Amino acid sequence: MPRVRGDFQTIRFGAFELDADAAELRNQGVKVRLQEQPLRILQMLLENPGRLVSRETLRAALWPSNSYIDFDQGLNRAINKLREALGDSADSPQFIETLARRGYRFVGHLDQKTQETRSLLVLPLSNLSQDPEQAHFADGLTEALTTSLAKVKALRVLSRTTAEYYKRIQKPLPEVARELGVDVVVEGSVLKSQGRVRITVQLVHAPTDKHLWAESYDRDLRDILALQAELTEAIAREIRVTITPDEQLHLTRVTEIDAQAYESYLLGLSYWDKRSPDALRKAIQAFEQAIARAPDFAPAYAGLAQCFNVLGFYGYLAPQDSCARAKVLALKALEIDPNLAPAHAALGWVAQYLDFDFPTAEREYQRSIALDPRYALAHFHYAIALACVGRSDEAIAQSKEAVSVDPYSAAAGAALAYVYWLTRRFEPLLVYAKAVVELYPNAPQAHWAFAFGSLEAGNFETAIAELRLALQGSGGAVLFTALLAETHGLAGNTKIAQELLAQLLNNSGQQYVMPYMVARVYTALGEREAALYWLEKAYRERDAWMLKLNCDPHLDSLRSDPRFAAIVREMNIPG
Repeated sequence: MPRVRGDFQTIRFGAFELDADAAELRNQGVKVRLQEQPLRILQMLLENPGRLVSRETLRAALWPSNSYIDFDQGLNRAINKLREALGDSADSPQFIETLARRGYRFVGHLDQKTQETRSLLVLPLSNLSQDPEQAHFADGLTEALTTSLAKVKALRVLSRTTAEYYKRIQKPLPEVARELGVDVVVEGSVLKSQGRVRITVQLVHAPTDKHLWAESYDRDLRDILALQAELTEAIAREIRVTITPDEQLHLTRVTEIDAQAYESYLLGLSYWDKRSPDALRKAIQAFEQAIARAPDFAPAYAGLAQCFNVLGFYGYLAPQDSCARAKVLALKALEIDPNLAPAHAALGWVAQYLDFDFPTAEREYQRSIALDPRYALAHFHYAIALACVGRSDEAIAQSKEAVSVDPYSAAAGAALAYVYWLTRRFEPLLVYAKAVVELYPNAPQAHWAFAFGSLEAGNFETAIAELRLALQGSGGAVLFTALLAETHGLAGNTKIAQELLAQLLNNSGQQYVMPYMVARVYTALGEREAALYWLEKAYRERDAWMLKLNCDPHLDSLRSDPRFAAIVREMNIPG
């Protein structure tokens, strides 16, 4: 998958400073105009001062293998633009040295006052128990430790999905370090038995595969939250990262928790991450069990809220029911802990999809990101909200931030592809969606993204095949049935489209069928009256997909109709 910007720091050299968080180069405080690719090349060079950054590394990060742009020409142009911005020369370089046919190297002097941001990857903790059911406990504990470390602002912590990808393919750590810009890897194991938990962790310097530190902890399960805080502090201390007083206060503000409640919570995290209908039902059951035993444990309420939001989005439940429940749960989580980033993101989702209230959604997403800048879910949900109100450049930037934090997540990758579709950037959509589906061939949302890219390129056969795979992988989700019907309609396969539509409508008594998607199928079939009827119904029922109304490319044929314009006005969508 193409990598995007990912480090969160300001790097100073000479009269220049690169603010990686804002994606800006400044000369004595004045912003320097520089295009995205030269800027990203500069960041990669600054992250590896004095070391060769090969042409192949640059190609993999910035030019997908199936890009239509000539790599050599594109790279040379980008390097020339970068040198021009820095006032540098290839013949007598102050900053960027060319190593013929090999790559480039930063040879300038970095300001030692630059605040270094350590990049860290927590590999999935190994389950030492003979009980395979305890694998969920290990997965959940990995996620919890990753989240705890990510709260330290001097650390750039990549997501668990990215960690799982690299553990699965078992690349050498120096190669992982080059690809992800990772300084340190956390490895370890967990053994839970008779109310106690034993965790062994070790730190490895990723670029050299050198062992740095190891420790074992044996605790009562009721003290697991304190153990996570202790682990976070120990890791930060060993890699010489400063924890601020506010972060220290947050880490030490822990209490005992019922062991079974926390085990249920970790189980819920593990299932939630899979997103399938069956997994979401198991996640809900686990989170509810955690709440029953620990009624004041805010993260369990936030996890439950996220589950209900997703069930409404994919049409597994009616949005009036699912999002309404999510709202109550998110508010309860924030009542217990006002600084819980996932709860703010869940509340933003409800405001966006149930209340059609973009200002509130934006405020909640921004609050979530401020509390946890590495929380990819908030970034890509905010990105879709921005795309829906016409703020295309901001939407793409937020999506890229999500992928930067979680570069090997099917959800984050598909979200970026979807934002490309909503903002009508169809060429990068196809290139990027293909990369996502190659990386995650079993993820329904990846096939959905590639189907949309293929559809806009006029390749109906591939689009139909991809949607069939999405439908199969989702367990027959209504959303993908509707999208398959729509695509057959656009391809001229009227009879198949009508049969799939009839199947949807016949099953509407047993499961929720999104009126918005029915309207799209009728639009593809050229049945304007029916399409408008179902759009009006979607508005009345607070269909979660209605926020896309003003930017959906597949509804363009209806925009000139006064009835369509009236629905848009009632929606009061900004932009």
